[in-house]
Order: sequence, then C-alpha cells, then structure tokens
Amino acid sequence: MTKEHRDGTSAAGQLPHELSDRLKRPFTLFFQVHAAGGGVLLLCSLVALGLANSPWAHAYAAFWETPVGVHAGALVFARSLHAWINDAAMTLFFFLVALALKKELVLGDLRNPRMAALPIAAAIGGMLVPAGLFLAVMSGRPGSQGWGTVMTTDTAFVIGCLALLGTRVPRSLSMFMLSLAIVDDIGAMLVVALGYSDAIDWRALAWAVAGLVLLRAAAWAGIRGFPVYFLLGSFIWVAVDASGVHATATGVVLGLMTPARRWVTDDRLYAILDRVVAHPTALEHGGDTRDRETLQIAEIAARETLSPVERLEMALHPWVSFVILPLFALSNAGMTLGEGQSAGTLTLAVVLGAVVGKPVGVLAFAWLAMRSGVALRAPGLARRHMLGGSLLAGIGFTMALFIANLAFDHTQLYEAKLGILLASLGAAVTGLAVLWWPSRHSVP
Repeated sequence: MTKEHRDGTSAAGQLPHELSDRLKRPFTLFFQVHAAGGGVLLLCSLVALGLANSPWAHAYAAFWETPVGVHAGALVFARSLHAWINDAAMTLFFFLVALALKKELVLGDLRNPRMAALPIAAAIGGMLVPAGLFLAVMSGRPGSQGWGTVMTTDTAFVIGCLALLGTRVPRSLSMFMLSLAIVDDIGAMLVVALGYSDAIDWRALAWAVAGLVLLRAAAWAGIRGFPVYFLLGSFIWVAVDASGVHATATGVVLGLMTPARRWVTDDRLYAILDRVVAHPTALEHGGDTRDRETLQIAEIAARETLSPVERLEMALHPWVSFVILPLFALSNAGMTLGEGQSAGTLTLAVVLGAVVGKPVGVLAFAWLAMRSGVALRAPGLARRHMLGGSLLAGIGFTMALFIANLAFDHTQLYEAKLGILLASLGAAVTGLAVLWWPSRHSVP
C-alpha cells in the first residue's frame, strides 16, 4: 500500500497540509501542558505560602536545607535540597526552554525572520526597560544589583492565563507570547550566567568546552543513543558548576545544540513500513529472522521521524511542568508575612519594573520593529491583544524568584519576594482584564 493510497490524495498535494498538522499538534500539546502546569504551579505557590506562615514553618524551612550528596573520603559533592532544585533540576527547565526556541527557529513560525523579529524585539524591550526603571528607582540604594529580577516572564503562568480566556484570544497571541517568553527566559539565563555567577575557574570551564566538543563529535559521528549524550551532558554540568558560571547555563547551551532535523523522512518511513507489510511470515520461531530485522528497522524509523528536539521536548515537558517547577515553587515561594516586615523601596522598584516597565518595553520595541519594517505582525494579532499580552508579560514569578535568590541577601529577599508576588498578581489581573473586556464588547 503506497502513501498516496493511505492518504487518499497525492503526496505533493498534501505536503503543506501535513507540515501544518505536524507543527500544530505539538504546539497544541505544548500549550495545554503549560496551561495545566500553570495551575499546579499556582497551587504549589499557595501551599508554600501557607506552610511558611503556619506552625510548621520551621520544619518547612529546615526540610529544604537538608544536605544531599556524595561523601567518599576527602571527596564531598553535596548541597542542600533547595540548592539541588535551583541548580540541577532547573537546568532541565532551561534545557526545555532552549529546545522550544530551537524548534521554533527551525520548524515553527520563527523560521520567518520578520515574524521572528516581533517577539524577539518585544522580549528585548521587555528586559531592558524594566531593568532601567528598576535601576532608576534603586539608584544609590542597597539592592540595585537585583535588576535582573524584573526582566523575566513566567511562561507557565502566562500560558495559563491565556488558557483561561479560551477562544477569546487568537492563536497568534498565544504564539507571540510563547515566543516572547522563551526568548525572555534565554535572556534571563544570559543575565544569570554573566551577572550572577562567581569568579570564573577557567580550567574547569575549559573542561566544559572539551565536553561540548566531544558531544558535537558524537553527533557528527552519527551516535543517536540518548544515554551517551546524557553522560556527556552530566560531565559538562559538573564542569560548568565547578567553573563558577551558574550551572543552569548548561541547559541552554545543550538545548540549542540539540538537532532539530529528523533523521528519517516520511517517504523513507513509508517505504520501510511497506516492507513490513510485504513480509508474509510470522515470528513464532523467534531468532534473527529477516522479519524481525525488518521490524527492528521499522521501530527505529518510526522513532527517528521525530527530531531529537521534538522527542526530548515531549518527554521532558510533563516532568518539568508537573514536577520540577512545582518543586521550585514549594522550595522558593514560601515567605513569612508580617512579623514587623514591610514593603520598601525594593518592593516598589520590583512592582514598577514588572507592571509598568515590562508592558512599556514590550510595546515600544515591538512598535519600533514594525515601524522600521524589520518585524511583521501575525494575522489576527490586534493591538489590544498585544496590549493585554504585554501586561501579562509582567508575570515574572518563577524566573524572578530564581534570580532574586541569586541577587539578594537574606535581609533584602523578603522585600524582593513581596514585590514579585504583588507584581505577578497585578500583571495577571490587568492583562486578563484587557483581554477579556474587548471580547465582551466586540461585534460578533
């Protein structure tokens, strides 16, 4: 049976539609998992706040400081459970973000340079303007080093907010916000790597580079087994961690190096499957028969019709959304309210940066990019959608907490966390209101 018979039409007539379906389904799944993950993330954040202000607050804080690691003679490789989540588990989060960006650049809407320019320009503005506003408010005050806190956008919460609106918002807005958030997360990772890393150990960094060279050589040699790359990636992570550069940068580099092209084309897969159907004999006798060899080839071909980027993204996305990010929220979102602590200038700077600076930066840079002809706005993406989306971009929660833990000492962290919570809440309410209101008052 040929491909044409199975599809009912010629392959040439169906190619554009098949490509569209191939890209649409993973995006829909990605969006749905992110939306559900946003709900779980919110629940875990509320649980963390509740525990931090309960009679079990001391036990809650002590649990995350439990040391975990390996002790072998003089060799000690250990850190607290909280640090493992922030340094190791979050590496997988950044790896997933980089995979999503790589897929969009190679297979998705960002293949079109002018379409890609709009969310990229908006993300750059959404990082620079809030950081500048934060520094203006904090000028000459302790805590100004935390400018990176207001540059971030929480992908899970933003997609969760859009999911609440359902069909009231176009798919083009979802794609715009997802692309913006991904670029934003990559930018935030660069900020962490360059602005919040320790003194660099160049020898350890050289080992990390050597590991990357080996990884690239393995890919060039055609090695396709994930265990090999997992071992090399683990070695690179350890070397980067020892170098003083924040270890989560490893996730971004490895994600961007992951191949986005498939090894087996559809035509080759169908030809292999036709060979499977053509074999009349069964496999009752076992052994290395021709039938078994053909089935093994078909199994490999079916797997390899998806690129490594797509397979890794599908495998990791549920784990990141429903395990890693909730654990991050449980270990980082807790803060004791009251007890003489109050909001100060740092809290105000965080709120202004995220709620005011973020939408101003997103809209201003997006307008400049379109006005100059560099960027193209997607069909259906109205100005009111961009306004609502730019307000939602102020939800920095996960990444903001991540950077705050690196940037502030214990005495400043309370004000920063309070600002992050207030800013995320304010951005969510205003963004949802703007996107909801036109749909209630527009002509059908």
